[in-house]
Amino acid sequence: MSTIQPCDLSILLIEPSDTQSKIIINQLKSHEITQVKLAKNLEQAEEIIARQHYDLIASAMYYQDGTALDLLKKIKNSDRNQESAFMLVSSEYKRESLEEFKQSGVVAILPKPFTTEHLHAAINNTIDLLSADEMELEYFDVHEIRVLLVDDSRLARNHIRRVLNNLGLLKVTEAEDGQQAINILNEQMFDLIVTDFNMPELDGRELTKYVRQQSQQSHLPILMVTSESNDTHLANIEQDGVNALCDKPFEPQYVKKILYKLLEH
Repeated sequence: MSTIQPCDLSILLIEPSDTQSKIIINQLKSHEITQVKLAKNLEQAEEIIARQHYDLIASAMYYQDGTALDLLKKIKNSDRNQESAFMLVSSEYKRESLEEFKQSGVVAILPKPFTTEHLHAAINNTIDLLSADEMELEYFDVHEIRVLLVDDSRLARNHIRRVLNNLGLLKVTEAEDGQQAINILNEQMFDLIVTDFNMPELDGRELTKYVRQQSQQSHLPILMVTSESNDTHLANIEQDGVNALCDKPFEPQYVKKILYKLLEH
């Protein structure tokens, strides 16, 4: 289990509003987080992260010189900070505006204004992402569990793989879409499938139907990762044979609970 405490975290906060930055910094201090560097725009943020690594980058959505998505893409493609957790703090609520962040492996999306509970959960997710907390299973050696990870987003795959690795699941094979996953399933044996729902060509629902109806591994537990929020839609996915559903962002402790149920049933 991790010995990392909130007070150990180093955070870069990018927030153009003086009022909002003071509110967020005070909230962080209430969690005993004092290692906070402030940037007011994209240019400042890029200069800062070029010099120093941060455990967590917390960002507003919009700046005068760009957006949080511009910054996130640069961070994920950089050597110094690509492993940093990224948290969006925004009053944006439109699903289409938030979707790309969910697909990019952010640790949390906090609304403005956010509650202490929101921040507490985001900090815990950050610590979990930075920590190894291996599962102890009765029926499996966790290091030997073979996972097929299916997602068309490279950033999402990187994030999910990192969470799985921290839980002790080290044998992870990646597929970029459902069709590639089917090809791999026809050649290799697995113990678990973790798949995105929304994918081009052949999506997670169609992949699940294939596994259950045509595959030689029809018994495999399937964890579906989705940013969908339509209850009827999710019910239809479960009827196709998905064993468990998990939202994006992919939260380590919630995933751990799900995997215990799937692998120890």
